[in-house]
Amino acid sequence: MNIDILAIAAHRDDVEQTCGGTLLKAAEHGQQTGILDLTQGEMGTRGTREDRAREAEEAARILRVAWREALDIPDGRVENNWENRIKIARGIRELRPRVVILPYWQGRHPDHYTCSTLGYEACFLAGLTKLGQTETFEGTDDLRALSLLPPHRPFKIIYASLYFDVRPSFVVDITDQFDRRTDSLLAYHSQYDNQQAGSGIFPEMDEIRERLHTLASFYGLLAGVKYAEPFVQKEVGLVEDLLAISVKSL
Repeated sequence: MNIDILAIAAHRDDVEQTCGGTLLKAAEHGQQTGILDLTQGEMGTRGTREDRAREAEEAARILRVAWREALDIPDGRVENNWENRIKIARGIRELRPRVVILPYWQGRHPDHYTCSTLGYEACFLAGLTKLGQTETFEGTDDLRALSLLPPHRPFKIIYASLYFDVRPSFVVDITDQFDRRTDSLLAYHSQYDNQQAGSGIFPEMDEIRERLHTLASFYGLLAGVKYAEPFVQKEVGLVEDLLAISVKSL
């Protein structure tokens, strides 16, 4: 399977929070989308890995995602090491995405910002022609499988920045997708339904809905739309036609 857009995140439900509307919008435009979750959520205060696996399937259905998989990297221990880079690089070669969405490289949760650097370096490794074909690189099953696949690097890497207070490079209008994007997140009943476990940490359902609405409204306001999701790119943008720039100045 070739994927147009692949979102890589540390935990099941991270993508739904940060770029789920963008993935749904892409799918509605006929593009193939995928989600690679690095962990299975076994360290979560609420629910089990089995709960989150079922809920992730339902969320993927709502977002019309063509492919979704979770790796076996330990939850709470997402580390930027050789073994984990190879696991992700194998997925990059198998799926051959043109665009990869990563978490922003700063944030509160170590798994999130480590995923950002880990994902970037895995994208780079996936493009090395001789990766897995020399004595130095022999070893794991992932590496042997990767060595049989042609090299590939995504054309574009962008960063979903909702978890961190930074001015976005651009936003994606998700006005038409906002309600279903909210549904995809709240499909994680083990995480977001009102319950005693974690009640001092997790907000109530009504507050979650209000937060989602407020954040999407804020980023939409920056671009003159109702709801939007923010992204950062490291590269300078290129404009071919000044008359086609979509956000007005005054």
